[in-house]
Amino acid sequence: MQATKYVLVTGGVVSGLGKGVTASSIGVLLKNCGYRVTSIKIDPYLNVDAGTMSPFEHGEVFVLDDGGEADLDLGNYERFLDITLTRDSNITTGKIYQAVIERERRGDYLGKTVQVVPHVTDAIQDWIQRVAAQPVDGKAGVPHVCVIELGGTVGDIESAPFVEALRQFCIRVGDNICNVHVSLVPVIGVVGEQKTKPTQHSVQVLRSLGITPTFLACRSSYPLEDSVRSKLALFCNVPTANVLSLHDVSNIWRVPLIMQEQGAHRLLCAKLGLTEADKLDLTSWKVNLADRWDSLTDPIKITLIGKYTNLSDAYLSVIKSLQHACMEARVKLELELVEAASLEPESKESDLTVYDASWRKLVEADGILVPGGFGSRGVEGKILAANYARINKKPYLGICLGMQIAVIEFVRNVLGMTEANSTEFAPATPHPAVVFMPEISMTHKGGTMRLGARRTVLQTMSCISAKLYQQDQYIDERHRHRYEVNPDLVPKLEEAGMHFVGRDETGERMEILELVNQPADHPYYVAAQFHPEFKSRPGKPSPLFLGFILAASKRLDSYLRSRDFPRSATQT
Repeated sequence: MQATKYVLVTGGVVSGLGKGVTASSIGVLLKNCGYRVTSIKIDPYLNVDAGTMSPFEHGEVFVLDDGGEADLDLGNYERFLDITLTRDSNITTGKIYQAVIERERRGDYLGKTVQVVPHVTDAIQDWIQRVAAQPVDGKAGVPHVCVIELGGTVGDIESAPFVEALRQFCIRVGDNICNVHVSLVPVIGVVGEQKTKPTQHSVQVLRSLGITPTFLACRSSYPLEDSVRSKLALFCNVPTANVLSLHDVSNIWRVPLIMQEQGAHRLLCAKLGLTEADKLDLTSWKVNLADRWDSLTDPIKITLIGKYTNLSDAYLSVIKSLQHACMEARVKLELELVEAASLEPESKESDLTVYDASWRKLVEADGILVPGGFGSRGVEGKILAANYARINKKPYLGICLGMQIAVIEFVRNVLGMTEANSTEFAPATPHPAVVFMPEISMTHKGGTMRLGARRTVLQTMSCISAKLYQQDQYIDERHRHRYEVNPDLVPKLEEAGMHFVGRDETGERMEILELVNQPADHPYYVAAQFHPEFKSRPGKPSPLFLGFILAASKRLDSYLRSRDFPRSATQT
């Protein structure tokens, strides 16, 4: 059996250059050459996982099937490669040190002084090899290639043990690994000259740590000039052909295409001893993703009511899911992010301009989306948005907190319990519409939510969700929540027109709601306790997102008429 091949992606100069998209694009090239690809993301922070980190600081928390709370780059890998990763696909300093300390406590190192080298570095290498051997595409057998992304920039103090481990790993696996170093080639001043010095220094740091780059992936605003490419090759000690220009493009699906144009797939395969480079065919990728996105002209206005809107990465999977649905529906996404708190009456007093602008975006929207979130800030603004969407027959999609918000609004304004709230925001509310789940820890935050893939049992075939999913029994989606709809209120809610068409396997936990006759003929008022965005893929959009976009473009009815007979989940 052929040894597993590895592509190590590192970064220099500054963070946020797009190492995740670069790593994913390399995976796309190799997968479309016929190789089975898996991915690993290394995050050098001490947190065990991303679950307790602020979206403002680190972007969204991406949830995996097994309940792992991971870096958002794992979402890039899953979407680009259509694979299903595990919690072990995200390595952190916290996980490694936790594993080493547990071994020390068991006595595995008995008699030895436990040190970063060799014990921590060995643990990192062993972890990589173990995870690289696990299939992630639903097929049996070991993947051919593992793409490893090292987060941060080389030279960071916190990444030093990982860089040393990867240096040793290069010796361990020999010719079966190559390094792609992503760096910045900025343009300084009015002259417009591309500067190579930042990349030179970055490569110098990397080589001083014992890793020699095989390829340079140079991020720039426009294609690298030939003279700049030659200079980088000379001073960074790589062949000129191995200096790749990753310049700005119209959409991220073009990144694999510009790498293909530069022969990156042939160079990668040659370095790794892979022989199928000639099989690469990205025609479908180009036509159905890159070209289609750029060709969309019919606009659809979607307003996202959030609380982390200063950083769009906080809603990365939601935004990608909207894009997937828009490509399928052949409409051009015009997305507005509105800070939920700016819809509240207090905002009118403090900043009338922002208040008016926020409500104008809500009123002009073709559809309103309320995503997940935690904490009380902006909740009343989200409730106002849900009320506006319900009363004015505006297509509405609620996700996790967005479903809980829809329930609170309905209990207040339809059932007449005006002080209704979630016990998350008002523990002493006389009308708890949303309550803490009994099995969840009250003291520990990390990894204690209801997480990962869970089954939702459809209660009827005569609902929008069953037709969109084309299922008549159940669906499996990923969850991340501590609170749930109060089951004691469900009979009253359903009697008043809010139907819970999806429930968990016990029938006690509400999973999907749809509005019936409140008001009559609402085009789309659907919310889910799970996060459908985490399983959306280009070419295979999330059914709830697709329904939302179709409703916003007034084409849902004709679409559903063609899908009157859901197929059994056992047939999928």
